Amino acid sequence: MVNQPIFERESVTHILVVEDEPSLCQLLVNNLSFEGYSVEAAGDGVPALVAHAARRADLIVLDLMLPHMDGFAVLKALRDRQDEVPVLMLTARGEETDRVQGLSLGADDYLVKPFSVLELMARVKAILRRTRPTERPPMLRSGPFRFDLPRLEAKRDGRMLDLTPREFRLLEILITHSGRTHSRKELLQLAWERDARPTARTVDVHIANLRRKLGEEQGAPWIATVGGEGYRWVTPVETETA
Repeated sequence: MVNQPIFERESVTHILVVEDEPSLCQLLVNNLSFEGYSVEAAGDGVPALVAHAARRADLIVLDLMLPHMDGFAVLKALRDRQDEVPVLMLTARGEETDRVQGLSLGADDYLVKPFSVLELMARVKAILRRTRPTERPPMLRSGPFRFDLPRLEAKRDGRMLDLTPREFRLLEILITHSGRTHSRKELLQLAWERDARPTARTVDVHIANLRRKLGEEQGAPWIATVGGEGYRWVTPVETETA
């Protein structure tokens, strides 16, 4: 049984995750929920089709290897009923024949395990931009900073900041929940792959690098350390109006 996501925000975009491995399923649910999507999970093909019929998903993240009704069968069932819901297939298989079969059945994209959370989020956003082009997330502004989340861009006073994908992911987590303290454990779960084996010290090092690149002034940090347990973005974040 997958727990409820740690973070939950309302969103018009609903994603169905179909994955039978509990730890991976929880990782996907947590990260997608944190991005602001409404997320539902199923552990096999039949429950997934039932869930989709009850509440239509805007995107299905579909594992190929499921206990009873596999991903190919789920995808075929969807396409046979003329349902064009976008599907991102996940699999431990890397053979070309599997990729070809999935794409020929109508999958929109294909990701081979093990994959990085950063890559999966980028694929999800790319599929949604193609299939729902009018729903581009807004720009965000905080103090001297301007953030373009879909493009993975951050600027300070109009100057582009040279951030690594991991640093940008940490920044995205902090700014989209401005004022909330995030423990090191939460940041590890949301910004690193489950097989990466990072430590709390890894978070500290990345936060230190991020602070340096943001150009924090002494006495006026953008990212505050809270009680030695976690980090918080302290400057209010606003949606940029046109």
